[in-house]
Amino acid sequence: MKYLSVLLLIFFQFFNAFSQSGLPDYFLEGKSVILVSSSPQARPSLEWQDIAESIHESLLAIGGDPVGYYELEDITLSQEVQAGYASAFSKRLISAIVLITRKNNSQISLHIAPFTGNAALVPAMGIWGMEAENLESLQQSLQTMGQQVKSRNFLVLEVPEFPNSEAGLQSVRRFFNRNPLNLDAFKLGIPLSGAAGDAGLLMSYRYDLLGKSEQAVIAEQQAEKSGLEQLLDAYYPYQYEFLTNPRGDAELVRDRIQFVLMRLEGKEGDLMQSMGLSIDNPEEKTRIVVKYYIRLIVRDELYIGPEWDADPDWRKALTGFLKNLQIK
Repeated sequence: MKYLSVLLLIFFQFFNAFSQSGLPDYFLEGKSVILVSSSPQARPSLEWQDIAESIHESLLAIGGDPVGYYELEDITLSQEVQAGYASAFSKRLISAIVLITRKNNSQISLHIAPFTGNAALVPAMGIWGMEAENLESLQQSLQTMGQQVKSRNFLVLEVPEFPNSEAGLQSVRRFFNRNPLNLDAFKLGIPLSGAAGDAGLLMSYRYDLLGKSEQAVIAEQQAEKSGLEQLLDAYYPYQYEFLTNPRGDAELVRDRIQFVLMRLEGKEGDLMQSMGLSIDNPEEKTRIVVKYYIRLIVRDELYIGPEWDADPDWRKALTGFLKNLQIK
């Protein structure tokens, strides 16, 4: 499975066009954006902005031109948000995506990928990477590498910049606050974890997913499938099919799957904004919730249902969403 292969092969893959220092030419010759994913369980406790502040000078030392730092989880909030950021990065002529991941045990990895120019942001193969025991060790390694690098980037930012994170949210246009029609006529596809296709590649760099084994992912899929089946059999009266690996839209439609159940997880205020809902003081809605919606493949329309049903417990969120599908 494509996504599972990424989880296994993501470390220490190398892009063909390398400089003599071993760093990718596209990184040394162009602008980069930095996406940071940091575990809240890691110690000492560091916000993602703290990591950005600490690593910026080291990225300059190895010849980079980092023009903006973002939290990875904000970028991957949904496929639509991710596509919005991709469009914004294209306009800024970004050539490289740098991914910094700090795991629960404080180990930290750095990957450099060529910007794909599309919603995937990063490719499945050709990723330069390194890993260190902690942030300080990574900084030292980069500083040592920097002694052998001749930068081709000039007029770089001396301090990290945190651009407005509205780029992806502003691009979202196709969410509908109602139920889709004809659910009884076609099957509903239910993607299990790891079946998101190219759009899910970026998510594989999240602190709790990076390096996860294929066996672990399969085990989680089985547990997830069991819980989903119980709720779907109780509250969804139509046909559905589980999707265990990436399948393109054309293949799904050929198999009479016109609808796909989608899941988002994030801060409630951010989710509501990303779905185009009117909300006062979204910054106050900070609880992490799960929200389900349905994507109509043939028109690429997204239906969130007539009532807001997100909940921190995915089972409650899905139960509420499936019940709300019965509202006329």
